[in-house]
Amino acid sequence: MRFLIDAQLPPGLARWLVGQGHTAEHVFDLGLGRANDRTVWTRAIADPAVIITKDEDFVVLQQMEPEGPAIVWVRFGNTSRKDVIARFDAALPEVIAGLQRGERLIELD
Repeated sequence: MRFLIDAQLPPGLARWLVGQGHTAEHVFDLGLGRANDRTVWTRAIADPAVIITKDEDFVVLQQMEPEGPAIVWVRFGNTSRKDVIARFDAALPEVIAGLQRGERLIELD
């Protein structure tokens, strides 16, 4: 599975996902760290990739454009990189299963 990690999440999450056998890039690694949501959205469509974000604006974009990329919406507050990765480690099998079933929005809290 291919993931595009938004700016509010640590770049280490992308590296961790790669270690789990997925393709993942962080917006900072792509020179999109300051890009607006539409630019990130368009990149995820072009690649294609699932956007992992804390930004509710992507959920709104998805409601307006349901054919766009799937979203993993991270709903927990600010925390350490270690905690973010631990939460993803626990949730990743269900996240992947949901995406494979065709779910377009997965909330992670």
